[in-house]
Amino acid sequence: MKKPIYVTQPYLPPLEEFMPFLEQIWESKILTNGGPFHFQLEKALCEYLGVDHIALFTNGTIALVTALQALRITGEVITTPYSFVATSHSLLWNGIKPVFVDIDPCTLNLDPTKIEAAITPQTTAIMPVHCYGHPCDVESIQKIADNYNLKVIYDAAHAFGVKNAQGSILQYGDLSVLSFHATKVFNTFEGGAIVCPDLKTKVRIDQFKNFGHVGEVTVVAPGINGKMSEFNAALGLLQLKHLENALVSRKKIDEAYREKLKDVKGIHCLTGTGESVANYAYFPILVKADYPLSRDELYLTLKENDIHPRRYFYPLISEFPMYRGLPSANRENLSVATASSLEVLCLPIYPGLDMDIIDEISNLIAAK
Repeated sequence: MKKPIYVTQPYLPPLEEFMPFLEQIWESKILTNGGPFHFQLEKALCEYLGVDHIALFTNGTIALVTALQALRITGEVITTPYSFVATSHSLLWNGIKPVFVDIDPCTLNLDPTKIEAAITPQTTAIMPVHCYGHPCDVESIQKIADNYNLKVIYDAAHAFGVKNAQGSILQYGDLSVLSFHATKVFNTFEGGAIVCPDLKTKVRIDQFKNFGHVGEVTVVAPGINGKMSEFNAALGLLQLKHLENALVSRKKIDEAYREKLKDVKGIHCLTGTGESVANYAYFPILVKADYPLSRDELYLTLKENDIHPRRYFYPLISEFPMYRGLPSANRENLSVATASSLEVLCLPIYPGLDMDIIDEISNLIAAK
């Protein structure tokens, strides 16, 4: 039987390279609670990403929940309906009302021109997403936030290592939250992080992720158990050594798709948003009306050939039952996001994906 090709496959380094890390963990008996690999990984990530302070987490969702608590966000937060549900779920977990705003038709990121109309006296923050790793219009968003005294928390789950002309995209906003889930460009099996602007903020966030403990007998906040284990941190240290090769592989696949699909009528390959360093986290196409098949028909055609793309992001977050009743979830209010969710298809991209498979996928799309 033909081996199925999925939209992604986690990169794992050679097992023999990981064994010495496991031996050190067994020797130290330190499994969590800020062990040596934890601190080494924080330092290594700061250097690699070009940021000053980073707090590691057990996953990106807990990191989002904690970021909102650390900034004392309440009331309403303006965000995008075009994302994975963890973005807005983190708001509900904190008793915050999501206010959905439409996306830009070219970037599929939160549209800054739609934000101001959604601001109310209850608005306290904006939570944009660097969708597919392509940077938001960070300057425009920050200008609005400054004018209305709002915080900005970026869901940067897709944006590991991405840079613009000024440096790391993670430097923008009050906080940026990363995911190191198995599906991400950089993975630690499970994991996440918050990029902090200063040491004081990092210390506060580190307290939140450790039940609010300060010392042995003092608790200063209703924190949570969000700590990254030594096993995850050790894998992260090893993954960093292989990351550049993985990114080279992703870039080649991205370039191959673009070349093979450039003349296919009705297929639009989403482009970057001016990043100086990209991470090629996803390869989304938009299936337009002049393509012979609908998006879902193409999706099924590929699946029938053991190719398993994903409709990221369909349905919109605003379509799920816990959000559907919100005034901002109205489809008329989210016309671009709605249309994009019905057109988007993310094609397989991951290190080690054979170029023959890229040819097969591209030929299946072009043949219709």
